[in-house]
Order: sequence, then structure tokens, then C-alpha cells
Amino acid sequence: MSQLEHIEAIETRLWSAADNLRANSNYASNEYFLPVMGLVFLRHAYSRYLTVKAKIEPTLPSRGGKTRALTKEDFSQQSAIYLQPQAQFDYLVSLPDSADRAKAIIEAMESIEKDYDNLRGILPKGEYQELDNQVLGQLLRTLNPEELKTVKGDVFGRIYEYFLTQFADQKAHDAGEFFTPISLVSLIAHVLDPERGTVLDPACGSGGMFVQSARIVEEHGDSPTEKLTFRGLEKNATTIRLAKMNLAVHGLEGDIQKAITYYEDPHELVGKTDYVMANPPFNVDEIDADKVKSDPRLPFGLPGVNKGGKVSNGNYIWISYFYSYLNDKGRAGFVMSSQASSAGGGEAKVRQKLVETGDVDAMIAIRSNFFYTRTVPCELWFLNRNKPKAHKGKVLMIDARNVYRKVTRKIYDFSPEQQQNLQAIVWLYRNESDRYLQLISQYLGKVVDEAQACFEIKDDLGQTFQPLPAFSTALKALRNTLEPFLKQISLLPLGEGQGVRVAEALKELEKETALFEQDIDQFRKSAQQAAKQWEAAPDTNAALLKLTKAFEPMAETSRDLIKQTDMLFKLASKLFEAIQKAHSPQPAGLPSPSGRGAGGEGAPLSMNGIRKQIKALDEARAEAVQQLKLVRYFWKQAHWLTERFPEAKLRDVEGLVKLVDMKEIEVNDWSLTPGRYVGVAPEEVDENFDFEETLREIHVELEDLNAESVTLAATIKRNFEELGI
Repeated sequence: MSQLEHIEAIETRLWSAADNLRANSNYASNEYFLPVMGLVFLRHAYSRYLTVKAKIEPTLPSRGGKTRALTKEDFSQQSAIYLQPQAQFDYLVSLPDSADRAKAIIEAMESIEKDYDNLRGILPKGEYQELDNQVLGQLLRTLNPEELKTVKGDVFGRIYEYFLTQFADQKAHDAGEFFTPISLVSLIAHVLDPERGTVLDPACGSGGMFVQSARIVEEHGDSPTEKLTFRGLEKNATTIRLAKMNLAVHGLEGDIQKAITYYEDPHELVGKTDYVMANPPFNVDEIDADKVKSDPRLPFGLPGVNKGGKVSNGNYIWISYFYSYLNDKGRAGFVMSSQASSAGGGEAKVRQKLVETGDVDAMIAIRSNFFYTRTVPCELWFLNRNKPKAHKGKVLMIDARNVYRKVTRKIYDFSPEQQQNLQAIVWLYRNESDRYLQLISQYLGKVVDEAQACFEIKDDLGQTFQPLPAFSTALKALRNTLEPFLKQISLLPLGEGQGVRVAEALKELEKETALFEQDIDQFRKSAQQAAKQWEAAPDTNAALLKLTKAFEPMAETSRDLIKQTDMLFKLASKLFEAIQKAHSPQPAGLPSPSGRGAGGEGAPLSMNGIRKQIKALDEARAEAVQQLKLVRYFWKQAHWLTERFPEAKLRDVEGLVKLVDMKEIEVNDWSLTPGRYVGVAPEEVDENFDFEETLREIHVELEDLNAESVTLAATIKRNFEELGI
């Protein structure tokens, strides 16, 4: 199992365990989420603490044989929180049932607040007194599984985000408005590509925009605490606490003010902000027009007022505010309802004025089901007050509605590679072809690595696996185990039909096994040749195009080997079934199957033993298939880009992207809807229909439906019990 799948399994199990505790208590989701997130915060902080501690300790200076003690500053420099012994998660987990866990957790939170002024009064404390001591013990143990001590990377960062996602899905707080899907936040942050300055989120929710901005700076090799200043506005006091916890656990601080952004601007940042990032509430119609009509953040005027004196739709209030906050080099990226880009009336007039500034940089259309609590489609808007002259009268339109990955029946997102491919289009728009070519080279390098990993790979624990050879070995082991059975069959009067079936199954398996061995040997040679080609090729467009084409046969072979692997498993199972029928109980007087041939001495041949080998063969098959899939997957990413942009330059691609000038936008009623300009992608005959992926999606949907049915059944049962029926 890959580390990603392993982490996903852990996430699911942790959430399921935590949610089961809630289901068996008297707490509603909105009462339960803050204390649970507080514990996830502590566990996440402890995970980062241990990682940074291991990195810092070897570098600490010594004097007179004594090593300097760790300090808060050591951890701040590494974007982590220093934890006193009583705030370390292992200590809390180790508490016996006789201990007052609520008191211990409160003391842990207080020790952190004492060391970090920005968290004073923020962390949950009193909430734990409402939870049963046993429940707290179970929660602590649930959030501290052994697996988390072996996986690498910012695993608990993922789990923290996963829990936010799940609570949003349960509408635990403000209908989930406090959480924006990571896919969208990450894409916005990467397109904006912040380097230094002030980042403002006027509807900051749980602070995801800040965290992703910091990650961009870290990707550039810089310290986000030195390069970025975070400012936020949020109307809900509880959500502010969550945002500050989110920032703190990543070693960040931000000035987040409680305010209703429509009417308040406590930071007074009009014209002073380097970056604005936001996911504001969509289509709000209760904004008091009299209160905002003179607001300096409305440079294009009100978008329209209804008879009740309310702004008809708040979308363009938000858009105007975002624009007004930017300094003369500022950039903004935000999520907006898809209705806004083509809205009429007063909104269209505001949109026209905005487009005429020349500062609308890019629009990206996102399909529905990306949000956890809303199914509506949306668009990502990007503004740039410092666009190059060549782009001043143009807008990059990207229709990404056909780019998505199905996570569950209800939720879609971008895979990391899909996100990178969309970023690559923006790079070409910005004439950053070197980044585009680097990505293509990276994909082709992954093709080589994954092909070689089919024969040998090391996991994160340093263990070595050989996916394809391991499958071959398991197949041979099974065949050798079946040999005594096959010999016995020739000695037993089993009847012509049974003997023929066994013989035919054996012949077919041996024939396909021989072909498979030849094919994997050829695949190994192809992988070795590909590695040499990739090493020798320069990172020029011509060379990478040639390499992409050269790797295609190997990518197709990997897919063929998947089919062969699946077929061999089925043939081996078929042979075993035929042998089982042939070895059904014999008439009296006939010899019993034994390990030394019919009538010989030795232990009887074990059908159960063979079943275990069949299971082992299936597990080896799954590992081989998973690894083989990666070869073609990364080739397809390189092919997707090079097929659409063969010259490593931006060009119009039907149904995907078009650089649109202002005249065309004017003709189209100043619409900023990408689909209106890029057209419809030509329908393609999918010669490479991925049957397994389709089955996976069906399986995902079935799992969701099963989970819903279990939840519904439990609810019905509980309702009947409450009614005394």
C-alpha cells in the first residue's frame, strides 16, 4: 500500500472512531467539533514538535559537556510550537483512568497559551469538562495510532485538514462555510504565487488561505514568518479561534479581527495589500445599501439595490472590496459563484468597469461538487494590478470543468497532477516556459522511476519490494504446490470431463505464464533504456516532446501487463477450481490425495494451504497492478500537456483555454464566463477506456451509499427507541 493510501486509511479510521464517540454521546456536531479539533491541534503540534526536535537537537551548542536546552525560539524558527512536558501528547495519552483528563488537557492548553500570547483565550479548555473522562481517554488513544509514528511528512497536517473537511460535511458550524476545499485553496495560492508582503483574507474562516500561502513561500525555500504578514476578518468568534489554532499549529501568526466585512474595515488596508485571497459567502442579499454606499472600498459603485434598500446580490460588493484592497502591484485570487461572471443589471455595469481597468488577469471555471456543503459550480477569479502591457487588454480564460478527480459520490477535487497541469497553463500565459518544461521533465522522470520500481522499490521504512518479480514468484510457488495434485489426477479414475478441464486450465496457464515472463523481461529492458534516454535528454521542448513519444510504448506495455497480471490470477484460480472438483471425495476403496502421490506415504495435500497461496498471489497481483498503473499515469500527464501545447507556448485549446481580448469580452456583454469563450472540447473516442478506474468510481459510490444506509438505519432505530416503539 502506498503511503498516500495508508494515510487515507488512517484518516478515515480516525474520523470514524471520533465520530462514533459523538454518535454515542449527547453531543451534536457543532458542540463536539471544537474540543475534538483542540485535541487534533495538540496531536498535530506534537507531531511537528517531534520532527523539529529531532532536527534541532544535533545542532545545539555544548559547553562544559552540557548541551543547551531547547527553547521556544528554536521551534519558532522552524514553524513549530514549543510544547512543555505537560502539553505533549504522549503524556496525555499515558494518563490512567483514575486521572482527571479534562484537567490535564486544560493545563496543557494553558501552558501553550502562556508561551504564545497570540493564543491566549483561543484554545478550547472549558469544553473538555463537559466530556466524560472515558470518552476523553478513547479520543486521545484514537488520535495516537502506532501507524502515525512510522509515516513521514506532514501527516497530521493532512489529518487536521481532513477533520476540518469532515466537520464541514456534517455542517458542524455555519453550514461548513468556515472551510474551503484544499484543492481550490492550493490552486489559488499557486496561481498567485506569493513571495513577500501582506496577505489579506476578508472572509478568512479557518485560515486555510494563509496556511497555503505559507506553503508556497516554503516551496521557494524561504521562511513564511519572515516573508508574509497575515491579516484576516471573520464574523464568527468560534471560527476565529479555529483559524488562530490552524495558523499556530503551522508556526504562523496572524492579525484576525472579528468584524462583519460588509460594514467594517478594522485593518484599514485599502490600497495597501499585496495579496488578497478569499472564499466569501455567495449571493448574499441582505446587505444594507445605505451603510455601504459611501464605502471607499466600492470604486465602481453599488451593483444594484432592491425595493427593501438591500443590495440585490453581494457578490460584486466582495469583488469590489477585494480589488480596492490591492496596492499598485497587488494580486487577488478568490472563489466566486459562477452566477457572478455573467450576471446582468447593476452587476454587469460594475463588471464592465472592472474589466475596463485591464486588471482582470484570469478566470478558471470549476465544476460542481468541489465544496463539502454546496453542490454549485464556481469560478476562481484572479486580479493583477501590475499586469504586463502585453496582457493589459486580455483575460486568460480556463474552463477546468472537465478536469477533476472523483473522491466520493458527492465530492470531487483535483489530483496533485491535475492541479499542476492547470498551473502549467498559467505559467505559459506568463511566459514561464522553463517551469512548464521542468514539469514535463519531472513527469517523464517519474515514468522512469515508476517503471524501475516495478522490479524493485523501497518504502518509507526502508523495506524492499519487488512487485512484478514477487508476483512471478508467487505464481511459481502456487504452481509447484499444485504439482502433486496434478500427478494424482492422472492416477485417479476421475472421468474424462474432469481430467480434460484440468489439463486445459493447466495448458492455458502455462502458455500465458511463459508469455508474461517474456513480456516483463522486455519491460525491464525498456525501463533500463528509458532511464538512459531520460538522463541523456536536455530539458528542451524538442527533446521532451521526443522523449514523451519514445516512452509511449512502455506506458502502453505497463497497461498490457496489468491485463496479463489479472488474467494470470484468474487462470490460476480457474486451475485450482478444476483441481478441487477433480479431488472431490472419491468412492470407497480409492486412494486419498497425499503429499507423496496416490497411495504413497506422507501428509494429505492441504486445500486450505493452497487457498492461502491463492490469497497471497492476489495480494502480489494487487501490488504489481498498483505499481504498473503509475507508469502510464505519469506518462499521461506529460502527454496531456505536450499534446495541447506542443511548442511550449500558450495557445487556444478548444474546450480548455483561450486568451480573450477586451473587444471580444465587450461583444459578449462583458461576460467573464470561460465556457462562453473557449468553446466545447471535441468529443473523443476513448480507445483507452479505463475499465478499472470506472469500477473504482462505482465502488466509491457504493461505499458511500452503504455508509449512508448504515447511518440512516441507526437514526431510524434511535428515533423508534425514543418513541418507545
